[in-house]
Amino acid sequence: MQERFETFTVLINRISRNIRKIKNQEMAEYHLRSAHISCLYYLYTNPSTTATDLCGRCAEDKATISRALDYLEINGYLTRKSQKIKRYKSPLILTDKGTGVAKKIADKINDVLDAMNDGLTEPERVAFYRSLSMISERLETVSQTVKNKERDL
Repeated sequence: MQERFETFTVLINRISRNIRKIKNQEMAEYHLRSAHISCLYYLYTNPSTTATDLCGRCAEDKATISRALDYLEINGYLTRKSQKIKRYKSPLILTDKGTGVAKKIADKINDVLDAMNDGLTEPERVAFYRSLSMISERLETVSQTVKNKERDL
């Protein structure tokens, strides 16, 4: 049992650390961090997304997304469609600068995914993502159960 736990947590941590490392290495020249990269990618692949939408897509809290969007807006990567709508409901639009960097991000993501899938058959890849989704959902359920028990104490 202990070996299963150690293997699982070590592998998940290594995957997460390597994803962050790749993001940070690839975007260092632009002075972008992991949250910035996720925002640019999702805005590139889903134009006119709102900050609220990004929170869900990036699986980040409002504060993290808000800081990331402020940085991206101040540094000329994006703009808001309307200043009259509440900040979190206003569609976000990439500038030319943002679109150029976001395209490089999307291309790099595709390269990494291709390298990651090398050696996997399509059925193996589908099964892997299905398993990963189930693990994520079950961990979320366990996390909520623990949170509710703590609240009830």
